[in-house]
Amino acid sequence: MNDPVVLAVVAIVAIAAGCGVGFFARSMWASTAVRTAQDKSARILAEARAQQKELILQAKDEQVRLAREADEEARAKRGELSNLERRLLQRDEQLDQRTDMLEERDRKLLGRERELDQTKEELARTRQEQIVALEKVSQMSQEEAKQVLLEQVREDAEHDAVRLARSIERKAKEEADDKARDVLVTAIQRVMVDHTAEMTVTSVQLPSDEMKGRIIGREGRNIRALEQATGVDLIIDDTPETVLISGFDPVRREIARLSLTKLIQDGRIHPGRIEEVVAKARAEVELVMRQAGEAAAYEVGVPGLPPELIKLLGRLKFRTSYGQNVLQHSIETARLATVIAQETGADAQIAKLGGLLHDIGKAVDHEVEGPHAQIGAQIAQRHNLPMKAINAIAAHHQEVEYACVEAPIVQIADAISASRPGARGESAETYLKRLEELQNIANSFEGVEKSFAVQAGREVRILVRPEEIDDLASSRLARDIVRKIEESLTYPGQIKVTVIRETRAVEYAK
Repeated sequence: MNDPVVLAVVAIVAIAAGCGVGFFARSMWASTAVRTAQDKSARILAEARAQQKELILQAKDEQVRLAREADEEARAKRGELSNLERRLLQRDEQLDQRTDMLEERDRKLLGRERELDQTKEELARTRQEQIVALEKVSQMSQEEAKQVLLEQVREDAEHDAVRLARSIERKAKEEADDKARDVLVTAIQRVMVDHTAEMTVTSVQLPSDEMKGRIIGREGRNIRALEQATGVDLIIDDTPETVLISGFDPVRREIARLSLTKLIQDGRIHPGRIEEVVAKARAEVELVMRQAGEAAAYEVGVPGLPPELIKLLGRLKFRTSYGQNVLQHSIETARLATVIAQETGADAQIAKLGGLLHDIGKAVDHEVEGPHAQIGAQIAQRHNLPMKAINAIAAHHQEVEYACVEAPIVQIADAISASRPGARGESAETYLKRLEELQNIANSFEGVEKSFAVQAGREVRILVRPEEIDDLASSRLARDIVRKIEESLTYPGQIKVTVIRETRAVEYAK
């Protein structure tokens, strides 16, 4: 029984001893850790104090540097302000000096002005006295003398202007006439065509007057059917064996002429047959127009035109202007424009295209409102032709400005083709009226004794009274007459004005 007690006591003692040893060991470890932490914190604190001292030293150095820089900058600013103040003082002194000088000058100017005013008054009194004396001597008033002087000055200026104009004109002609003559003569020689073109036929010959009744038909049904199918008017009057076709559209007139000719040859004339024949005639005319357009393009050398332009070009075969066939005129214009462009170094292909199509608007000008040049330019633009060719078409009557050198070339070629002798025909009434107007314009000027319109109205010869018109005034008179003709008349080509001044001295030997 004692053994367990002993064991228990021993165990308790052992446990107490272990606890004591553990407590002692733990105490020793804790004191060691505390000492280590204290050493580390002391080291960190020392390092922080060293860094703090270093930062304080750096901050003091930076403070000193900034203070030094601020002092230097302040000294520099003070120097600049001193210099600026010194310059301002100098400028003020200069301004004061200038002000004194200006005041002195103003005083001198005022004195000069007073002297000038006195001098002007004296001159005015002297001038008035001289005018009064001159009026007494010349027996003319001041206004009359002024008018005489102005008239003399005007006459002298006009004489000088005319003399200068004649000199400039003579020099320009000497330089340009030879070249222009060579170009135009070469162009006309290389493009020799017939002078006249056939006019569109608007009448149909009948085998007999009995055919008129068959064309009219019962109660006029045949003639009404033909007029409705073709869009023209048929005139059947007392003219023997002839039916007249009246219509503004030349293509419709040609369709009507061809249809009527076929009906007369066939002999069967009734509304059903008329519609059939008109349809065939229309197809034939369209074929003829297309072939004519293709032939014209091939003849001139303009390939690749759109089919619509070819058709419109062929329509010009049935269009005339002053008796001149428009298609033949277009071909001739294209050839002339090509030659002139080649001679002057311009684009011959553009000139050729513009010359061929310059009157294309005439093919539809009865259907579309506006000048044919503008219509033609719109058609060309719609088919994406070159801009130079479009400008040449639009500007060949000077309705728009030239945009290229080929445009005036086409206009020149058009004028040559239209104005050469025999190219266009005019009625006798129009011709005589134009001659009379030319002579009336010439006779309306002072100093003109007689005037004569010659060469089919392409030249006006004017005889002047030599005692009223001198040589220089003759040149001025020619220019004035030309200007009035251009403003008053419309004519193809150009009109030459020749002023003739002749002085005769006649004596008789007895």
